[in-house]
Amino acid sequence: MKSFEIPQQYRSQIISQIKSARKSEDPRKQDFTPTELDFGPIRFLIARHFGFCYGVENAIEIAHETIDENPGKRIFLLSEMIHNPIVNADLKERGINFIMDTYGSQLIHWNEITSSDVVIIPAFGTTLETERLLTEKGIDIVKYNTTCPFVEKVWNRAAALGKDKFTVVIHGKAKHEETRATFSHTINNAPSVIVRNFEEAQFLCEVILGVRDKKEFYSFFEGKYSPAFDVDKDLVKIGVVNQTTMLAGETQAIANMLRETLIKKYGENNLSQHYADTRDTLCYATNDNQSATMALTQEKADLAIVIGGYNSSNTSHLVELLEDKFPTYFVSGADKIISKEELTHFDIHTRKEIYKKKFLPENEQVTIAITSGASCPDSIVDAVLNKLLSFYDEKINLAEALSRK
Repeated sequence: MKSFEIPQQYRSQIISQIKSARKSEDPRKQDFTPTELDFGPIRFLIARHFGFCYGVENAIEIAHETIDENPGKRIFLLSEMIHNPIVNADLKERGINFIMDTYGSQLIHWNEITSSDVVIIPAFGTTLETERLLTEKGIDIVKYNTTCPFVEKVWNRAAALGKDKFTVVIHGKAKHEETRATFSHTINNAPSVIVRNFEEAQFLCEVILGVRDKKEFYSFFEGKYSPAFDVDKDLVKIGVVNQTTMLAGETQAIANMLRETLIKKYGENNLSQHYADTRDTLCYATNDNQSATMALTQEKADLAIVIGGYNSSNTSHLVELLEDKFPTYFVSGADKIISKEELTHFDIHTRKEIYKKKFLPENEQVTIAITSGASCPDSIVDAVLNKLLSFYDEKINLAEALSRK
């Protein structure tokens, strides 16, 4: 796989050594057991896979190259490059302005953007409407397009489904940049509907089986289906694709439930005429990170810390996987760990930061499970590890801990 030039401030001392060793030991990524770093009074269980994925590294490299290649030009990003506050702050510091926020609200009016400006399309991609608008302004939408190839793979699969007259069910968050982009591209080729979770998919199944009136569909999924969507015609043939940062297991569960619903309605012998197998749209990085996180849950730990941007979908799903097993704290960086006694963490359920006292147990040895989102630089994980290590005096040094693993 291609390697990228990542800015020095995102590189790490600790994590880079761990990842290099794991890559050498397990090049095919078949071992999901975590890496153990034992410093004596504190012990870390570090997930096998985490941090920058291919799409994120590609986007960051293109963004920094764009800055270097266009001195004196105004450079804009359509919205956040990725969902990490430190990376986005770095880009702003280098002179990049954001046209929209993460939910699509306008920060800079389109009238202010001219053909002499450079506009970077973020890793999530963008809608066909925005692409047309930029093209009409004379702005190049290819050279500075950082759309993740795995997102484009979903778009291509959806287009193929449309060609075969299948309706596309998108498993995703309707307000997320990637889902908005996928929906825009998909409805150009096929009838489409967005389902957020298993419960919404179940509602859709009840509509298919006639348990719910079709009027309920239009009300329940308002704003989440394509124009002129016809329940009677457009729920006869179905294929499922996903927002690449969703829980892979949930996407598969939704697909399986829709499959069983279509078997119930049309019979197993006729399934191929009504259901398309679309497992190939799941992102490799999402799968690997979630599998590595599940492997963490098989270990014994006192708590878990997940590091990343609070609006990062893939990171919040890692929190979901861990919080059933451990007290789990979602932090954006080392500054959220105030002392050995205190930290501030993000609650994914209330969407608020919470102050916590005595988050570290007073054990002879404290074991902490560690992972981070796909948009989190390894240097931030290093900073969290070093902050936690700073609370303990009688610890061995890094070189010795690395040699023991």
